[in-house]
Amino acid sequence: MKNITLSADENLIADARRRAAAENTTLNAQFRLWLEGYVGRERQAAKAMETVRELQGKLRTGGRKFTREEMNER
Repeated sequence: MKNITLSADENLIADARRRAAAENTTLNAQFRLWLEGYVGRERQAAKAMETVRELQGKLRTGGRKFTREEMNER
C-alpha cells in the first residue's frame, strides 16, 4: 500500500478522527473506503456505457419508430 500526504484544517482532522474512533475505525480506513467509492463510480459508469454500446449493436426494432407511450409502457 502506498502512503500519500494530504492537508486539511487541523480542527477538521481532529473532528474526523474523533468520529472515526467513535465508529471503531480510523481516519485512514474511512479515507480508503471513500477513495474506493470515488473511483468505483467512474468504473461503474464506464462499464455501464460499454454494456449500452454492446446492446446497441444487437438490438433491432425493424425500422419501426415507437411512440413515447409505447416506450414508457410497463
